[in-house]
Amino acid sequence: MTVRPCGVDEALQTRMEQVGREALLTDTLGAKLDVVIRSLPSGWVTLAEIRDLVGPDGLLLLTLFLALLFMVPIQIPGLSVVFGGSIALIGVCRFRGRTLWLPKSLAQRSLPAEKVRAALNKSSYWLHRLERVSRPHRLNGLASAGLPDAVNNGGLVVGALLLMAPIVLVPFSNTLPALAILLLAIGVLQRDGLCILFGHFFNLVTIVYFTALVIGGHAVFDEAFLHIMGAAE
Repeated sequence: MTVRPCGVDEALQTRMEQVGREALLTDTLGAKLDVVIRSLPSGWVTLAEIRDLVGPDGLLLLTLFLALLFMVPIQIPGLSVVFGGSIALIGVCRFRGRTLWLPKSLAQRSLPAEKVRAALNKSSYWLHRLERVSRPHRLNGLASAGLPDAVNNGGLVVGALLLMAPIVLVPFSNTLPALAILLLAIGVLQRDGLCILFGHFFNLVTIVYFTALVIGGHAVFDEAFLHIMGAAE
């Protein structure tokens, strides 16, 4: 993955801040995402620029933005580690009540803007579908401050760590944790407790799925080893 110098001129920085405020003022999550997609710079885009586009108050919107990229097949090497790590940091920062801080190694990572824009345009379908089934203030006690908020932020961190798991070329290995993150973020943003419950459920499904893969892979390895040893004798 290419690393580009971190400098952003003042005009672009101001434009990003304006876009961030515009995105946060729109009515729906899909509309917020559309504002950010239209405003992506040409050429290359860094994670720091994406963060600035959604604004300082849009951590959950940034989480949606990053998770959506895993809802469609895309070929951007190292994406799950970079974006998964960023989502984990968002969960930790929300848990501690602080603004998002990104290590320079993450903030300066550059991605091809056209690929990001194309992937987001395709995956926005999922956001619009999830948005339609979400109901604001449904079981909203599960999105309240205190223990529920801490549990939900912990769920974001767990989903991000599962997203970063070194399981490649396996169906749904990115989609399941990304869906969990999407549901948790939408649930917290819209105070929809049912979405939040489904988010935690998909985290559990992902853990079970990955555990089955590891156990199954270990069994296949043992069987192959015994077969090879038997053939050698």
